[in-house]
Amino acid sequence: MRGVVFDGTRVEVVDDLAVREPGPGEVRVAVAAAGLCHSDLSVVDGTIPFPVPVVLGHEGAGVVEAVGAGVTHVVPGDHVALSTLANCGTCPECDRGRPTMCREAIGRPGRPFSRGDRPLYQFACNSAFAERTVVRAVQAVRIPGDVPLTSAALIGCGVLTGVGAVLNRARVDRGDSVVVIGTGGIGLNVLQGARLAGALTVVAVDANPAKEAVARRFGATEFLTSTEGVRDVLPTGADHVFECVGRVELVRRAVDLLDRHGQAVLLGMPPAGAEASFVVSAMFLDKAILGCRYGSSRPQRDIPLYAELYRQGRLLLDELVTAAYPVEDFEKARADAEAGRVARAVLTF
Repeated sequence: MRGVVFDGTRVEVVDDLAVREPGPGEVRVAVAAAGLCHSDLSVVDGTIPFPVPVVLGHEGAGVVEAVGAGVTHVVPGDHVALSTLANCGTCPECDRGRPTMCREAIGRPGRPFSRGDRPLYQFACNSAFAERTVVRAVQAVRIPGDVPLTSAALIGCGVLTGVGAVLNRARVDRGDSVVVIGTGGIGLNVLQGARLAGALTVVAVDANPAKEAVARRFGATEFLTSTEGVRDVLPTGADHVFECVGRVELVRRAVDLLDRHGQAVLLGMPPAGAEASFVVSAMFLDKAILGCRYGSSRPQRDIPLYAELYRQGRLLLDELVTAAYPVEDFEKARADAEAGRVARAVLTF
């Protein structure tokens, strides 16, 4: 079968990939579509260290082909969106409703794929850049059959992370002011999360002026090409600033733009080991800097919620899919994504 493999040096679309049968508590999914997320590219450029060779992809949707022993919540033929969160469900963090903190799901990559006699790692417990993948049952979340799989694919990372950061982590409230630095796939979902939460002033900041129209479509009330103009819109600062680029100088800028009792939420992925600085005395006005993993999401709850909001016309998904590429055109999709020509490139099988 086809898949996108990174061997530590180069990325290759191969056609001799194999995946094992699902074991107890596992599900095999025929992937229909997968979003090309910046995190996939970060593995390739070394920003995210990961063992190789690895099958890339972590934002996908498809149809259940087979289930292992003990799996009852999905059956063959069900449409599912895939979560990257292979949480165990039994540890103290899972029991507290914080599956993104599950210690059993972090830093333990499996190797369900093979090429010949060589095993390959699975990225983010998912590897959606393959015609078929095997995931833990908790990662396969059933969605209505009328949600297009090319759009549903984006729920599993971009929507969970961006919208979740607003609703679950920052807990933006009605009337709050929000600044979103970076309007890529994550930033656009932060914008629509702010819209759903009822934020009053939502300032999108992106160096590319061509992104203004789509930013406003997703929920921005103001658009700026530099953070320098934020204080003209919000003289006392913002209640919430989301950094969605992953540059340490923008992390500092996010902190500097906070109003009293404001919070900066870090979503961008800087290089491993990167350090940011801030003026400590500025934090004593009840300001906060928040890390956020995967939108502090609970996928089995949140994915069906977002699918229903989409069906009601309140959550935008189709508008995120600015280009779809057959998996064989991975390099073109990668080039368009890196150049910022698309909000989200989607690979199709």
